[in-house]
Amino acid sequence: MLNGIDNISLAIPYLKGKRVGILTNYTGLNKDFKSSVDILNEICDLRVILSPEHGLYGVAQAGCDVGNSTHLKTGLPVISLFNNNGVDESWVNNIDVLVYDIQDVGLRFYTYVYSLSDSMILCAKNNISVVVLDRYNPLGLTKKEGTVLERKHSSFVGRYPLPSRYALTVGELAQYFNTEENINCDLHIVPCVGLTRDMDFRNSGLDWVPTSPNCPTFDSVVCYIGTVLFEGTNMSEGRGTTKPFELFGAPWLRAEEIIEKLNTMGFLGVKFRYSPFTPTFSKFKGEVCQGIQLHITDYDKFSPFECLIKIIDLIRKTHKEFEIYKKTDGTYFFDYLLGTDEFRSKDFDVDEFLKKQKDLVDNFDTTKYEIYK
Repeated sequence: MLNGIDNISLAIPYLKGKRVGILTNYTGLNKDFKSSVDILNEICDLRVILSPEHGLYGVAQAGCDVGNSTHLKTGLPVISLFNNNGVDESWVNNIDVLVYDIQDVGLRFYTYVYSLSDSMILCAKNNISVVVLDRYNPLGLTKKEGTVLERKHSSFVGRYPLPSRYALTVGELAQYFNTEENINCDLHIVPCVGLTRDMDFRNSGLDWVPTSPNCPTFDSVVCYIGTVLFEGTNMSEGRGTTKPFELFGAPWLRAEEIIEKLNTMGFLGVKFRYSPFTPTFSKFKGEVCQGIQLHITDYDKFSPFECLIKIIDLIRKTHKEFEIYKKTDGTYFFDYLLGTDEFRSKDFDVDEFLKKQKDLVDNFDTTKYEIYK
């Protein structure tokens, strides 16, 4: 299986004689680890590089401001689309075509795709074409899970009514955005080669490149489907450890007690291990957290969202110390991640909630945007 960048010859008709920009980061590589920036710089008139959250090289932590810079090898300007002081949109005046090439993971809370959709909107307004070099989805193209976001909880960690795990490639998602969100830019997709819907990282034949600073492994991404919710609480999601999102805990957590209960709840494809940890940054920096590590034993049977929403519900019911953070503007980051505020209701029933959301997720139909069969 090859990604769109390895099928770059199909993009040449869209790039020839045009001023080109690229929205990419360190994951924009071909099969030989040659960067998309270098490849485009050799075959077209590349004018500008745009970068998403974490920056071009992925060195900035989540939510950290990323400024503009200069690309060391080419001397091209690098404009950050994740800048808390306001994004420089002058790049639209210098290009005719925008190319997108970033490895995503197929989860609604990953922000790269919203940098894409924002750019598509700007390009539509300025008659700039968009070429997406498609990439495989490491989580595959068959299994959907989680919640469907309610628009009132739209944010940069979930802008559109997608399932948490939406089972599309970024090219398919771009087509969905373009039509369903009425962006209507001049959009072209350079497809992957040999990709089928039953492929994920395990059978792709591709090397794993960390997709962001705290998703260093395939297991961290699989767990992230559910453990991301800890970001909206006063518990550590494992940032500042070597196992982010595979570990979670807090100094006050009675971890061994929780594990005993989890072992009676019938979760498939996962084991739970008592694992204290001390984060080197982020929540509880320098403090010993009573922690639990998720060990995935069967990827096909493990349902990370169902597992983690039940774990969080259990911790809430058994620990008075547990809190869902309230932001200074009165909103809850947890709601943005979950896509709904139902978890905070006094009469919340986790089984009823999961049943309702499964129906919503199952009804999310994007078959008309599917490129791969």
